[in-house]
Amino acid sequence: MARGAEHGLGLLWRRRRRQSRRGAGRADPLARPAGFGRGDAAAAGGDLARPRRSVRHALAEYPWERPLGAREVGDGQTEFRVWAPRAHSISLLLGQDEREVELRDAGYGVYETVVPTPAGTDYRFLVDGTRRPDPCSRWQPAGLRGPSRVLGRSPGLRGRSGALSPHELVIYELHVGAFTDEGTFEAAAAHLRELAQLGITAIEIMPVAEFPGVHGWGYDGVYISAAHSAYGGPAGLAALVEAAHQAGLGVILDVVYNHVGASGAAALDAFGPYFTDSYQTPWGRAINFDDADCDPVREWVLQSATEWIADFGIDGLRLDAIHAIFDSSAEHIVAALARRVHEVDPHALVIAESGLNDPRVVRPVHPSEEFERPVQGGRARGGAADGRSGGYGCDAAWADDFHHALRALLTGEREGYYAEFGAVSQLAKAWHRPHVHDGGYSSFRRRRFGAPAGDVAPERFVVFSQDHDQVGNRAYGDRMPASARPLAAFCVLLAPFVPLLFMGEEYGEPAPFQFFSDHIDEQIADATREGRRREFAAFAKFDEEIPDPQAPETFARSKLTRRRDPELARLYGELLAARRRLPRGDADEIELDERAGWLRVRRGGFELACNFAADARRVPCEGAAVALSTHGTPRVEDGHVALAPLSGALIQ
Repeated sequence: MARGAEHGLGLLWRRRRRQSRRGAGRADPLARPAGFGRGDAAAAGGDLARPRRSVRHALAEYPWERPLGAREVGDGQTEFRVWAPRAHSISLLLGQDEREVELRDAGYGVYETVVPTPAGTDYRFLVDGTRRPDPCSRWQPAGLRGPSRVLGRSPGLRGRSGALSPHELVIYELHVGAFTDEGTFEAAAAHLRELAQLGITAIEIMPVAEFPGVHGWGYDGVYISAAHSAYGGPAGLAALVEAAHQAGLGVILDVVYNHVGASGAAALDAFGPYFTDSYQTPWGRAINFDDADCDPVREWVLQSATEWIADFGIDGLRLDAIHAIFDSSAEHIVAALARRVHEVDPHALVIAESGLNDPRVVRPVHPSEEFERPVQGGRARGGAADGRSGGYGCDAAWADDFHHALRALLTGEREGYYAEFGAVSQLAKAWHRPHVHDGGYSSFRRRRFGAPAGDVAPERFVVFSQDHDQVGNRAYGDRMPASARPLAAFCVLLAPFVPLLFMGEEYGEPAPFQFFSDHIDEQIADATREGRRREFAAFAKFDEEIPDPQAPETFARSKLTRRRDPELARLYGELLAARRRLPRGDADEIELDERAGWLRVRRGGFELACNFAADARRVPCEGAAVALSTHGTPRVEDGHVALAPLSGALIQ
């Protein structure tokens, strides 16, 4: 029996010290060679140009594998290609005078032409007598209902990434519209250097694919390759990426490929079977990834993903809710996307959000890919530590259980899915691998849930105490309670996983982040309001009206005020600096006392002591000096550190 186990005190886990079968000198499983990171650039004596392979398909076997949409091809010529198997008649309308141009039937429902057309020219397709934007539009300057516009060949800088290798990755999630008063890409760029100085290494931008209206979360986008016009369009996004790289930051873009917004479903339907009735998502019709005529739909998504990387210099993609991407194909669309992105840029990251606690997401597809992927100048390494395969080949995955275990401990919440959490032992388990549900029975779901992820390196999980969902999907968008913020930051930033901060968290932003939308169809707006009310059925009844997502004041309330808590801002800086001093990889030892409410984690020569109780606690420790504390300077004496309620200390 572990020390004190009869009193709820237990040694949950001790790291086994053994060499890998491949030797103790094995490289970091996710290390990226020269060209990926800021440190690599410095070592090379300057900025590094990241080679990105062309996304054009010169040897395409089928016409839908050629570049879809409008592409400049040189000498003032633009190539137009559209998949429209449902069209009885289709032609191209060019310019303000809508000059009609005939399209050549290339087979398989694909129509194409090459005509003299400069960048900046508006165009539409005339489909069975109705004017419609291009499903593969890369620019919608007048929004969803307006014409598409030809985008130039080089919308932005394609230089080096500012991102770091995953063990140094610190992600900062932001919403472009709420991040600044102006709500534009240009305005956001002005704040990037201060993030880099804090210790952030990559920003993650919530979805920007053209969506209804001016402001919204972005998860109801329609034109999946077009940067939102109200934010500044493609030129604005390219400038933001360039500014981030100049500041030493990488850029991760949140993309949504599980559904499209209801405002654009009819427009896509007119062209072809973009959707399937075989499945349903919580937000609308499922995209057709495995039904009849799915190949061009898959290509539509795959080209979108690679274009963000190749054309805009984006350093990684965050795939929204892949558990709602239904695909029975031999190669799952997520695996195909990861493969295609890595072919275009081997350094690019593909990070998945999956609500299934399934480690297959980050395991390699084939056994031969164990730990290795060829890149310029070496090998990029990834996959499972024991060589398991059969996965999707993503570089990392979000881990909600870490958040749930942490928040339930800090706040005492027990409603909805928090009902399953609240034990110190659960957070201790999440410190080892953040799948608290790893195949056991879930009382909330009333079934077994998840799978063990012990074979997956810790750097392949993204954890957080706040994000857009966990803040914005609360009834009033309220952030973590002020009393819990220091210890929450301590646990997230000093964990062995990739930490993610939500905008404003780093200084104690007081403004909420509420769910807001700007739907242009009243029926959809009403359905959104009603859906918002239904969303809280699992929680206690609210005595106030839930904010109207369509009300302008809901969006206005969600903008950052930038009113700072100086002490919390100082703590975040210290924690990020301390994080860089901690050894990589797993904790060496995790110990807890469930009844007393404390947790101790040893990482190399450091100990992290946490008190989750409402009263002060003495936590055993082996070190003698406090390197950092969330509250004052706690005393270390007689092999114990005295911690205030809801506090933590880093001890050497």
